[in-house]
Amino acid sequence: MKSDKSKSILEIFSGVSDPRDPYRTRHELSSILFISLCTLLSHGEDYTDMAEFAQQRYDWLKEKVDLSNGIPSHDTFNRVFRILEPGELESCLGKDGKSLLDHLEEKQLCLDGKKLRGASPKGLGAEGLYILNAWVGENRVCIGQEKVGHKSNEIKAIPNLLNKLDISGSVVTIDAIGCQREIAELIIDKEADYLLAVKGNQAGLLEEIEDSFRFQSAHTQTFEEKWVYAHGRDEQRSCQILSQVHMLNPQKAEPWKNLQTLVKVVANRQPKGKELSTETRYYISSEKEPSPRYYNALVRGHWGIENHLHWHLDMTFKEDASRASKDWGPQNLSALRKIALQRVAQMKDKLSLNKRRFRAALNLVYLENILGG
Repeated sequence: MKSDKSKSILEIFSGVSDPRDPYRTRHELSSILFISLCTLLSHGEDYTDMAEFAQQRYDWLKEKVDLSNGIPSHDTFNRVFRILEPGELESCLGKDGKSLLDHLEEKQLCLDGKKLRGASPKGLGAEGLYILNAWVGENRVCIGQEKVGHKSNEIKAIPNLLNKLDISGSVVTIDAIGCQREIAELIIDKEADYLLAVKGNQAGLLEEIEDSFRFQSAHTQTFEEKWVYAHGRDEQRSCQILSQVHMLNPQKAEPWKNLQTLVKVVANRQPKGKELSTETRYYISSEKEPSPRYYNALVRGHWGIENHLHWHLDMTFKEDASRASKDWGPQNLSALRKIALQRVAQMKDKLSLNKRRFRAALNLVYLENILGG
């Protein structure tokens, strides 16, 4: 009889369509996926580790999944991940994310891309396997991913990802590449709000925003904060906002749907023993929130996707070191790593994520607690 602890994960995997010939299949797909996830949760990394985990944890696994035909080989894991339609595991990622969230109302949904360098070690820039992720920062949960097409960019992938998600009530934050009128309009049409970074790719809009803050400074609202980091690095941040009353010149900048607020963030950084550096960034928002503190928190919160998702995929799960590069294998493994990461992140103890994975490798009760979310 299957454990209640693992039931939610197995239910999520049970809906995945199996692309294999049923007459030549010895192992259930849900069993293969369950073993693969448990391997990633237990400090494993590749297909060989999956087969080894199954060998070492056979008695535990046979109580949860069907192992009547023995243990899948590492070649079986490899073949399955190469031929499995990526949308299937990406759907599992979304379902698992939703199972860990009550709703997206008033949540910040961060969209940002990450390159899998191990899958294309010789690729430069955006060349190779590049995946756009949808990340709920407050809960540290990934609810979707979308592959960025070869010789393409995130501008085409962002609408595809947004159309797969129910984002109503959330605030979508995107870096400058997503600052496009069509994307802003799509977000509003899906009953969400946006905060979009503005850089040189929208030169006319950027110039108008700079002029607005320069000539309407008497009407701005300002919030300032300061931090002292380890190793003596100081940072001071100032956030200013302008409301719709002092909006852009419509003759110079085309209108953006539901644009309500302009945001300016100035960050001064002073590393110990080095010169002061200043960075100024601009944003547009569809919200009417009158507090600059609120927008400053959104700007800072957006980069949580780098610190809590992309960094852990590389450093905790060794994603860039993975050499799985054929067919859909890298994309599928990336989705499974994100399921593992958000499950590990939900644990309420004082261990680091890496130590939690190590404990799961040693302690089956702890592993079951992770699987239970």
